[in-house]
Amino acid sequence: MGNQPQLKPELHKLLHRGTVIPAHPLALDATRRLDERRQRALTRYYIAAGSGGIAVGVHSTQFQIRDPEIGLFEPVLRLAAEEVEAAGLQRPFLKVAGICGPTEQAVREAELAAGLGYDLGLVSNGGLADDSEAELIRRTEAIAAVIPVCGFYLQPAVGGKRLSYAFWRDLAELPGVKAIKIAPFNRYQTLDVVRAVCESSRRDEIALYTGNDDNIVADLLTVFSYRTTSRETVEKRIVGGLLGHWAVWTSQAVELLEEIIALRESGAPIPAELLTRGMRITDANAALFDAANGFQGCLPGIHEVLRRQGLLAGRWCLDPEEELSPGQIAEIERVYRAYPDLNDDRFVQEGLEEWLGL
Repeated sequence: MGNQPQLKPELHKLLHRGTVIPAHPLALDATRRLDERRQRALTRYYIAAGSGGIAVGVHSTQFQIRDPEIGLFEPVLRLAAEEVEAAGLQRPFLKVAGICGPTEQAVREAELAAGLGYDLGLVSNGGLADDSEAELIRRTEAIAAVIPVCGFYLQPAVGGKRLSYAFWRDLAELPGVKAIKIAPFNRYQTLDVVRAVCESSRRDEIALYTGNDDNIVADLLTVFSYRTTSRETVEKRIVGGLLGHWAVWTSQAVELLEEIIALRESGAPIPAELLTRGMRITDANAALFDAANGFQGCLPGIHEVLRRQGLLAGRWCLDPEEELSPGQIAEIERVYRAYPDLNDDRFVQEGLEEWLGL
């Protein structure tokens, strides 16, 4: 395991302190082809907003980018990497690549991502319903030989599968696993992952990130405490988020996380207002992600906000059938009116021309 790829120390430190990692959308034009200018503008927006990384080639970037007739997996990863390089950042910034498919495909994607300078592979088990948990562990080992891994509990509504406590316990012991994104949208399954990591010999080497867009603030505020089988009490936090929800209103998400980290580091009591804000964020997310219709309109919902702000030209997805659900636009307008403090429209307005290169 000595030659296993490792995170740079400054990236390891950032990952464990906790940061905002937006799940990067795909910018298309009216013909559903890549809109390179706006794809680059989105990356510039996330950098300007203060995020600590981006995740590209994930669900929000649309899994169909891998289809041979579409062929956008390498281009969108490359564009994002180029923009991070061009920004000349004097701070650490995590480039996360989504990794999908059977082992052979997943290793190929990991090699491509590593070659483009990506730091972490977010390994999805989506679409592998017939694979046993032991096979998924061996697949993760093969990927980790190429790029450091962020495990991923993906909610079943968008292609994930139910995974046991034992799976997460085994995954946590793999030296190449540096983080886990917990996104089952289910409290019991979230606790399975956290408890498995707490029981692991590598508990201090794995950073936990929320992908539970329905419970962002509570996840980030909670100290998870377990008495392990060895009778010691272990505490663990979910330190940051890798979220589709944070693909919009990103500068506000950065402010929120910094506020929570300051509370965490000072040991001050949690203000009740922050829990109320968490409820409001969840309500807003229900509209954007189309919870009422099983999340069918989640990508168009994200695109609609970015369209309103001028970052995207439209809300087109690769699949012409993928559109807002009936009533979803009214819900988005409702949460915009109800929670004006959650959006970052003014921030986007101030930077938009620069990001679009106008």
